[in-house]
Amino acid sequence: MSAAGRWAAVPQVLCPLEASGRRAGGKWRRAPGGGSGCGCQCRTRRPGAASSCCCSSSCSSAASSGEDRKRRRSCFYHSTLNATSWNLLAEKVEQLMEWSSRRSVIRMNGDKFRRFVKAPPRNYSVIVMFTALQPQRQCSVCRQANEEYQVLANSWRYSSAFSNKLFFTIVDYDEGADVFQQLNMNSAPTFMHFPPKGKPKRADTFDLQRIGFAAEQLAKWIADRTDVHIRVFRPPNYSGTIALALLVSLVGGLLYLRRNNLEFIYNKTGWAMAALCVVFAMTSGQMWNHIRGPPYAHKNPQNGQVSYIHGSSQAQFVAESHIILLLNAAITMGMVLLNEAATSKGDVGKRRIICLVGLGLVVFFFSFLLSIFRSKYHGYPYSW
Repeated sequence: MSAAGRWAAVPQVLCPLEASGRRAGGKWRRAPGGGSGCGCQCRTRRPGAASSCCCSSSCSSAASSGEDRKRRRSCFYHSTLNATSWNLLAEKVEQLMEWSSRRSVIRMNGDKFRRFVKAPPRNYSVIVMFTALQPQRQCSVCRQANEEYQVLANSWRYSSAFSNKLFFTIVDYDEGADVFQQLNMNSAPTFMHFPPKGKPKRADTFDLQRIGFAAEQLAKWIADRTDVHIRVFRPPNYSGTIALALLVSLVGGLLYLRRNNLEFIYNKTGWAMAALCVVFAMTSGQMWNHIRGPPYAHKNPQNGQVSYIHGSSQAQFVAESHIILLLNAAITMGMVLLNEAATSKGDVGKRRIICLVGLGLVVFFFSFLLSIFRSKYHGYPYSW
């Protein structure tokens, strides 16, 4: 068989359109003034119709020269590759858009992550939240971060600027543990941006420890990485207003009931105790617990041992903050007793006993507090 006969027997396909063509009105059209780079001038065809390629005379006419055969083979293979990539990309975008129409955040397992996020071709950005939302994981901060993530995704989904250039997804550890291993990820929650081309850079990982996980902060980070600006819309929340109204009503009712006897307002001891309670709560880390939502304690699944003190200086348990609060209160009580023993004018023996009790409280509980500090800040050289 001649060279022209062998070439005619090869099925012809659509020439590369990713660089020179576009899809419009359900047809594939050649962009104005463009060829495929191989000299092909492609006619239009409907997707799914028989493959055809109408090339210029320099490419479609039979010729016996080796240069023409090489050029034609190159045209064929590049046409096949680009057409396949384009069809695959269109299928991926169509599938993601379908999922986004059902819910703003797309749940992914390992297979979906590798196909839609990692594998090319891809002309869209993907924001992935790696988390652990199952109750047995006891990750309160994961649930709080997920609420903010849902607010951000809903704001994007229902905005007028919504397009197929950005998608929000989530990978739960219990559904995609292999993804965590693949990315060498050992903490949750974590937010990452996967750009349309290339691998994620260091800036594509959201600095949650420093910035927090508020939806507004996430939107600002996404705008820096993708040039997609999202205006965050939050549903109205009246819980704070209701709580404040109840507190004011309670205080007002108490004052009304005691309107004939308001001497307790001028009680210095009462105000001092209230101030100490606030100080103990703040110094023990109650505000950190409110923001981060750590678990009360940790139970080792292997040996069943329960830990009330976190081993890292970057985290704590709720039980740990309660222990610190009690230790600070005991040390303060010891200081109060020492001050009382030094300033009172009562019996000397009684004052001596008060002094010894106060000194014992300060020494014992401050030593206990210092040992906890050393267990969290490894390498601390001082002890008592």
